[in-house]
Amino acid sequence: MSVAKNPQECSTMAEVREGIDTLDRQLVDLLTLRAAFIDRATELKQGNGWPARIPERVEEVVHNARQAAEATGLDPDLIERLWRQLIDWSIDREEVGLARK
Repeated sequence: MSVAKNPQECSTMAEVREGIDTLDRQLVDLLTLRAAFIDRATELKQGNGWPARIPERVEEVVHNARQAAEATGLDPDLIERLWRQLIDWSIDREEVGLARK
């Protein structure tokens, strides 16, 4: 990820906000790319007859996210809540795609 300044280099709220806005745009771009992978997974699952929700995979993704959070000092409980919401949204997207095919 690339921002104009490191947070510690910001001396005004305008600079802080610029950094946050830049990161928010990058997060949206990454979520858009993640959605494209979800769409591809939907196609592959359709071909294999797999369901949208695979509980073992859900827990693996949550575990990986928690580990990444812990490694960076971010609250793993927060990340788990966010990821479970993201996963639920992704599964809903897959179920819609699977129903159309």
